[in-house]
Amino acid sequence: MVLRLYNGLTRRKENFAPIDADDVRLYVCGPTVYDRAHIGNARPLIVFDVVYRLLRHLYGVDHVRYVRNITDVDDKINARAAERGITIGELTETTARGFQEDAAAIGCLVPTVEPRATQHIAEMLAIIERLIASGHAYAADGHVLFDTPSMPDYGQLSRRPLDELIAGARVEVAPYKRNDGDFVLWKPAAPAAPGWDSPWGRGRPGWHIECSAMSWKHLGEVFDIHGGGIDLIFPHHENEVAQTRCAFGHATMANVWMHNGFLQVEGEKMSKSLGNFITIHDLLTTKTFGGRSWPGEVLRLAMLRTHYQKPIDWTVQALEEAEKTLDRWYAIAADQPIRDESAGRSLDGALAPLLDDVNTPAMLGDLHRLFSDDPMTGIGVARVLGLLQDKPAAWAARRRDRLSVDAAEVQTLIEQRLAARAARDWAESDRLRDVLLALGVALKDNKDGTTTWDAATRSSV
Repeated sequence: MVLRLYNGLTRRKENFAPIDADDVRLYVCGPTVYDRAHIGNARPLIVFDVVYRLLRHLYGVDHVRYVRNITDVDDKINARAAERGITIGELTETTARGFQEDAAAIGCLVPTVEPRATQHIAEMLAIIERLIASGHAYAADGHVLFDTPSMPDYGQLSRRPLDELIAGARVEVAPYKRNDGDFVLWKPAAPAAPGWDSPWGRGRPGWHIECSAMSWKHLGEVFDIHGGGIDLIFPHHENEVAQTRCAFGHATMANVWMHNGFLQVEGEKMSKSLGNFITIHDLLTTKTFGGRSWPGEVLRLAMLRTHYQKPIDWTVQALEEAEKTLDRWYAIAADQPIRDESAGRSLDGALAPLLDDVNTPAMLGDLHRLFSDDPMTGIGVARVLGLLQDKPAAWAARRRDRLSVDAAEVQTLIEQRLAARAARDWAESDRLRDVLLALGVALKDNKDGTTTWDAATRSSV
């Protein structure tokens, strides 16, 4: 089997050849822990969890290292802690724990290492000192900055010359900079803010240096795959490449760069101002999207319906369709004989779409056929995608719980809908029908003007 991946560094699809097949190494940029992760953050979580699972399938569970960092020092963290009247440590611990719980709920494996920025200050200082010594960085006014013109091929990843990158970015103008495009490696820390002693005074790291330090510590100077959202290509990933290459003298930092596309909600950019900003936690535990909460596995399947490189539109309809698919697949799985998974058949021939740049929508198309023609192979492939991890009986029980609605709440909504119909407010009537459908309630409008309802675990009233 040959895995082919689109490499953002070369702009082409290539056969994947790890540096060491006994130690395949993957790094993905993780969260800045000042608030709950939103559904856009779930996309790289799920995408690169599938990549991790696929690599483990191809090279062996013990031969893949996956590092996903946690950024726990940042201006946003400082501001949020002050706003809430808690310590920075309390905020970062609580938020990191919430992120890990959300990741587990959407079926993501725990990474091999989940390093925190504040635990790698020594590595950051070591890289900065290397960059100064080699003429790629300079100290000025308590800051240390990377000297972008010192790297002739700066812009290698984003494929744009330095002057264009500067023109298209929000560049901080500061008197201590030699060049407009120079970026901060180290900066002074306010007395009340977290800070560490350094040769340039008490301060804290810039954002970009953190990932260079953590990837170096846990994966080495050059590793196999670096992943993240497309929004990170510039400046974050570009600056990671510059720091790491110039510090260690290699032609590249990671051999393959993978980036997932943007996410929008019901056809619009997600933003708090539009009222469509949704966290993973909200989707799992509240009725803020589609009038109900959703199982983590539904979120995962809905995300995999779109190729990771393409933009995705996050809709209630997609979640409903994903849930129906899982209901069907779990029902089929419940009818299969129990057996030792280690004795399972080879999945090699069935994984062809995944081997073609992790083409999950094509893989899901094949899965529909496999669950009809060869259910055991279908179950095995689904598990490589991180699906069908539950026992069918447990999924069915939770589904019954989800559909077990409060009769009084349903009757109130039906009465509101009848009033809307009487007022010929068809838009409101349709909206209330959708709310009830999301609760798992099927309506029947009778000829006598009444409405009855039914759900999987209740009788009509």
